[in-house]
Amino acid sequence: MTKRGFAVTSALVFLFLCSPIFSQAGDDLVQNVVDGCKTELDTYCKDVTPGEGRVLACLYAHNDKLSGRCEYALYDAAAQLERAVAALSYVVNECRDDLVKLCGDVPAGEGRLVECLAKNEKMVSERCKQAIKDVE
Repeated sequence: MTKRGFAVTSALVFLFLCSPIFSQAGDDLVQNVVDGCKTELDTYCKDVTPGEGRVLACLYAHNDKLSGRCEYALYDAAAQLERAVAALSYVVNECRDDLVKLCGDVPAGEGRLVECLAKNEKMVSERCKQAIKDVE
């Protein structure tokens, strides 16, 4: 994996891990990376305190020593994250007017906007409902 590819992958995984909107899927991806990079984590990063991207920074620092299994786990996590971000972007674009009109005073995060749309389901546009259905 090139340094640029690893940097992009690391950034995507970091963003994914920091976003509560991906909670269960995020837990699965983290576990896949932990499983795929177990040797590297145990060898190079065992003394790194998790959080704030430090473990990914450790893997990046040892990029030239990563096994194919670890590289694949990181690549797969990034690919899954890209699909999730694309789905989220699609829903946000299709539901933008509904979010402004129905949920403009609701702070983003922790599923509050999704809850707001569900609470106002009768007033949500068909376009937005279809987008949500498309990504479920």
